[in-house]
Amino acid sequence: MQKIGILGGVGWSSTVEYYRGVAEAASAHAAAQGGTSPLLIPAITIESVQQARTRALRGTPGDEASWAGFDAVFRDALLTLQGAGCDFAVIASNTPHARLHAITLGVAMPVLSIYDATAQTAATTGKSSALVLGTRVTMQSPNYAQALAAHDIRANAELDVPEIDEMQDMIDHAFHGGASDTARARLLRFCNAHAAADQAILLACTELPLAFPEHIDDPVFEAGGHLFVNPSAAHIQAAVARALT
Repeated sequence: MQKIGILGGVGWSSTVEYYRGVAEAASAHAAAQGGTSPLLIPAITIESVQQARTRALRGTPGDEASWAGFDAVFRDALLTLQGAGCDFAVIASNTPHARLHAITLGVAMPVLSIYDATAQTAATTGKSSALVLGTRVTMQSPNYAQALAAHDIRANAELDVPEIDEMQDMIDHAFHGGASDTARARLLRFCNAHAAADQAILLACTELPLAFPEHIDDPVFEAGGHLFVNPSAAHIQAAVARALT
């Protein structure tokens, strides 16, 4: 098995889910192959950054220089994982992936993209349109739209600044550190107001899938009359598949 590096802390609750998800999926694979307890899972190293610090270091869209401090924190964390002997890494957060082109400069270790894993999963839904929900950085970045376009899926043509701000506020105040029934209800109200019936909804902040604990390991699921894609679950599955090769 290959050793996995998890870059977490953005936020801590999703980092826990990444570790659990990898361990449980690998254990299930080992059991299916006839393994006995204790079941074999990949070696994992976690490097956790401070969300309060990285939030303060966010730059301005279109101004590359303004992101230098943000990029450096994640790059240093990836280099730490590389130095720990990890064969590859995953970042347990959507937001930093908008800077993947910069934070991986000088990093020799492969870093699995959540965009690619999610777009491949979204393509299995048969939908031609997707509503991408996440932080302000994620929703304003073209990266998800570009990854989805490669599969002939159009993304986020309907949302404007007020809706993006509303989603950021929801993540900050209803989802940080977990998700309650109130948070789930607020998310579903947002989806009812802004998602079309024929759209797939991407829960592209690693805290958002926590609103659906019964589907936390499902890359695609239905709830509240909507079809959801869970990028975290898709990303975890891609990591386990790579670790097992």
